[in-house]
Amino acid sequence: MNLSIKILISLVLSVICGLVAGPDALPFINWWIAPIGTIFLNLIKMVIVPIVFFSLVVGMTSLGDISKLGRIGVKTILLYLVTTAIAIVIGFGVAGLVHPGLGLTMTSAEAVTVKESPSIMQVFVAMVPTNPVASMAKAEILPLIVFSLFVGVGILQVGGERAKTLIDLFDAGAEVSYKIIGIVMKFAPFGVFALLLPVVAKNGPAVLLPLLSVIACVAVGCVIHAVLVYSTLARLWGGHTPLEFFRGMSEAMLIAFTTCSSAAALPINMKNCQEKLGVRRDVSSFVLPLGATINMDGTALYMGVCSLFIANVFGVDLTLGQMAIIVLTGTLASIGTAGVPGAGIIMLAMVLQSVGLPMEGLALVAGIDRILDMFRTCLNITGDAAVTIVMDQEERKGSAKA
Repeated sequence: MNLSIKILISLVLSVICGLVAGPDALPFINWWIAPIGTIFLNLIKMVIVPIVFFSLVVGMTSLGDISKLGRIGVKTILLYLVTTAIAIVIGFGVAGLVHPGLGLTMTSAEAVTVKESPSIMQVFVAMVPTNPVASMAKAEILPLIVFSLFVGVGILQVGGERAKTLIDLFDAGAEVSYKIIGIVMKFAPFGVFALLLPVVAKNGPAVLLPLLSVIACVAVGCVIHAVLVYSTLARLWGGHTPLEFFRGMSEAMLIAFTTCSSAAALPINMKNCQEKLGVRRDVSSFVLPLGATINMDGTALYMGVCSLFIANVFGVDLTLGQMAIIVLTGTLASIGTAGVPGAGIIMLAMVLQSVGLPMEGLALVAGIDRILDMFRTCLNITGDAAVTIVMDQEERKGSAKA
């Protein structure tokens, strides 16, 4: 049986078992089952740093031209920003049709703690590691990308036999990392079940039903964005039908949905893009890690839905000007909160503040944030792959002309 089918069956079983067990079974689930999911997640995280480091260095040396890397970087970031802006607009469109939050009232002044968002210059400063080993230990992707690029440039500058020896070494390291991911993924059905069961048992129907309209809006919006935007990009640039694209992405999407972590899904995403979607390693090893930190289409769509939801709850009519501000703020915030834990809540807080919506509204969505995070993370990594396909084909055309 296909691994994606096994993971999907496991996901469905975890939902059924979680709903049947309910909150009363949480002590047993948290003690005996949840740790299995944690072990699976740790196994994936174990290989994130090696696979990004080795693949990026190999990719950089394969490009062989620093100016080419800069060209890819600029195009990639611009395309990520465009898809992010489209995601917010789709979020507004779905929420505008459903009107989530109408009839609900704020019953408590529960506070939600939100970390202060770093400035764009702080993000740039944090990108350059003072200690690359410490950055690797903390699995900080952006500093790791910068260090890996410098290592790749250094190898190119060395040249000759010594450079070839180093390239072969890093290439072997990347291959070993992919083999490890293949071994880890054999345990994916058990890991997915153990990760999702506690979430479903804790957030049963009683908790979810009052906010079902928000969850439905985010879920439907993510599907619309994935089908209309991502599969279109994959079709026009990569020649993949929507079925081929989503089948190739299925394993990475299910892992992202379950773990709520773009970083955790990154190794599987790289493997799927190269082996199932035909993307070259030199492109995927740069575009995907960058996307895992700055591409937040799912989070952007979530902001569009939640902004209208909170506005409806508090009886505020958002103008077209305010919606435009939300689109601009959310798009830029996706860069400004790159790599920051809890980026979704931070970005939503920034958006609410930018248009004067009550910050107390954060408390309404904080309780179901884990559920919403599953959908937005799944969309995030799918967008990473779609942009990677575009950049791969653009570079192939550039190479052919040269």
